[in-house]
Amino acid sequence: MTAQPPITQDLLTLPRKVEEGAKRNLVGLTRDQMRDALIAMGTPEKQAKMRVGQVWAWIYQRGVRDFADMTNLSKAYRALLDEHFTIAVPEVVRREVSTDGTRKYLLRIAGGHEVEAVYIPEESRGTLCISSQVGCTLTCSFCHTGTQRLVRNLTPGEIVGQVMVVRDDLGEWPEPGRNPHDETRLLSNIVLMGMGEPLYNFDNVRDAMKIVMDGEGISLSRRRITLSTSGVVPEIARCAEEIGCLMAVSFHATTDAVRDRLVPINKRWNIATLLDALRDYPRLSNSERITFEYVMLKDVNDSDEDARRLVKLIEGIPAKINLIPFNPWPGAPYDRSSNNRIRAFADIVYKAGYASPIRTPRGEDIMAACGQLKSETQRERKTKRQIEDEIRP
Repeated sequence: MTAQPPITQDLLTLPRKVEEGAKRNLVGLTRDQMRDALIAMGTPEKQAKMRVGQVWAWIYQRGVRDFADMTNLSKAYRALLDEHFTIAVPEVVRREVSTDGTRKYLLRIAGGHEVEAVYIPEESRGTLCISSQVGCTLTCSFCHTGTQRLVRNLTPGEIVGQVMVVRDDLGEWPEPGRNPHDETRLLSNIVLMGMGEPLYNFDNVRDAMKIVMDGEGISLSRRRITLSTSGVVPEIARCAEEIGCLMAVSFHATTDAVRDRLVPINKRWNIATLLDALRDYPRLSNSERITFEYVMLKDVNDSDEDARRLVKLIEGIPAKINLIPFNPWPGAPYDRSSNNRIRAFADIVYKAGYASPIRTPRGEDIMAACGQLKSETQRERKTKRQIEDEIRP
């Protein structure tokens, strides 16, 4: 490892006392933010870039949570880091494992709020579905999460922390002495398809995904990250330019009348407006195609006419259509389309030249399937300042 320059006398003579509870969490800080934080602590500016690289690698390559284990830093510097900072991730309140191997995590974050994340193991990959908000504002009528009012946005640290917690559970951090890039990737893909609308928390999602994509940390390719939106049109181009990940769209209907009911954001940005915004996404983000998510609801959106209308609407957009059998939840107002109806719909889409995989429901026995996530956190009457104080490090 790179030799460490001696700590300067100025650093050792800085005020050492930090107020109880005032430690700042390093998880979720961008490299620039971490650099500023280390300088404010007393790290000489000439050393700051190197120190960020060292601390960053320990947190995101090795999964280290204790500064004492950062052995390429001097004991004095480690002690100073420990006085000023913490390395904190969400607390696992409950972990459930489905009969198909899917794992659902109930995670507690600052303020005592809770969110859910789901890990789905497959033969050639492992996909983690993460949340971006506590609750949701969109009230999509087929989605259980939509019945929970928005409480607040997640911070970058709370978003990245979901990835770190699941890597903990999978035992995926490299053993001491092993190259971090040699490990088997049990968690190989991330989908922002959990609780919340990611594009309504754009800045925090962007910063979190840049940390996840950083080559000296967790190091997941942008092509292994998919952001799912219900159609927040003004942020779609920003997502292409500032994140560059794959894009999935909760589409679910082929007429504005039906989509207004299923996905109420359609009343603000209708199908034509949404499709116009999506046509440029593959070019802007250098992505191969858009994924259109389409939940199959009996006698609502599953007719042959809907299938033919769907392929006509997306004509000219590089795309695949994910057909999702509806996952029921208590009090749901819809029924799942029959297997025969779903296959007939898929056949029309496929013959039109689009991939049309039918998603196999996973984790239904633990309410971990698509559209089933919800926590018990309820929105309290809080001012904007109170919410900011709750998440401020």
